Amino acid sequence: MESSTINETAPTRRGFKEVLRSYFYWTYARGSFHYDIMVTLILLFIFATPQMWDYGAKPKLMAGAGHPLQMVGNGVGVIVTVQASDVAIPAGAPYKQVKKILREAIEPVTGDAVYVERWETATDTQGNLVWKVWAHR
Repeated sequence: MESSTINETAPTRRGFKEVLRSYFYWTYARGSFHYDIMVTLILLFIFATPQMWDYGAKPKLMAGAGHPLQMVGNGVGVIVTVQASDVAIPAGAPYKQVKKILREAIEPVTGDAVYVERWETATDTQGNLVWKVWAHR
């Protein structure tokens, strides 16, 4: 009888550190057990952690007007009446600053794609100071 010696080498067991290193360098073939583990961990990270991160993508809170805005169409655009107490326009403010403040005040009803053409101050039926703003898209 012939005795044959089969030289089989048993698979070597790798340590935890080596497995982590192979995960870091992504050395596993697609479809293998460890590849599936890595993909699962990545997906868990993507879907489970967004609430932990603050990307600053929250809409800014707008105080809004304290009084209702009155809007009347004039054929070309709109005339929006804003209470003077709802907009903080400093005395002697330059033209561009007044235009910007009034535009921001009327955006909730007109949208952000509006052009402020002109404005003037007036008084309403109760004698309160108001801004009349002519605007169009």
